[in-house]
Amino acid sequence: MNAKDVIIACDFSSKEATLEFLDKFKEEKPFVKIGMELYYAAGNDIVKEIKRRGHKIFLDLKLHDIPNTVKKAMRVLSDLDVDMTNVHAAGTVDMMRAAIEGLTRPDGTRPLLIAVTQLTSTSEQAMREQLLIDASIGDTIIKYAQNAKEAGLDGVVCSPLEAGIVKEACGNEFMTVTPGIRFADSGKDDQVRITTPERAREIGSDYIVVGRPITAAEDPVEAYRKCVKGFLGK
Repeated sequence: MNAKDVIIACDFSSKEATLEFLDKFKEEKPFVKIGMELYYAAGNDIVKEIKRRGHKIFLDLKLHDIPNTVKKAMRVLSDLDVDMTNVHAAGTVDMMRAAIEGLTRPDGTRPLLIAVTQLTSTSEQAMREQLLIDASIGDTIIKYAQNAKEAGLDGVVCSPLEAGIVKEACGNEFMTVTPGIRFADSGKDDQVRITTPERAREIGSDYIVVGRPITAAEDPVEAYRKCVKGFLGK
């Protein structure tokens, strides 16, 4: 059975700002997400430093390219000792299989690999009008999740609102990693398909990814603990 956890999205623009933020956590070692902004600013150094400090890392780079390119890129990332990374499911089953092959180390180990279905900033209207996808957003996400499972991936990134239907289509062991988490009293920012930590737990999320409600809070440690209590019940 998959473990459940809260992942903090460290969407900072520098190594210094990130480490200053993590220094606030004296007792906990939160699972952290390093996204494109931070990775492109600080590179492998920030990954190695956060790992050295004892945190689990989700390296969120959303690879999407031809299979051979993704395979070679994943081979490089496999040396960073991250705990989770991802691709875009829209890259096809062949690309996702290539990603698994590249990510797997000579000893057979590898980080968890998940696929992005549809970004939580994408509405069904935008999907239909701008991406010309005529299926409903729910049906699209289910198909993308089924493709990821066929390719051998561990799970998908989806909004918490779709975690339940992904579980129904792909089984309880297939992981759902869900951004778009907000406290009941906070704003949506640029997210569209969102919910609270408590509701994400009820729907079936395995991991929730929380950014600004924690990182922009007056007391980030207390906000993190509030999130953990809401999602994990402790």
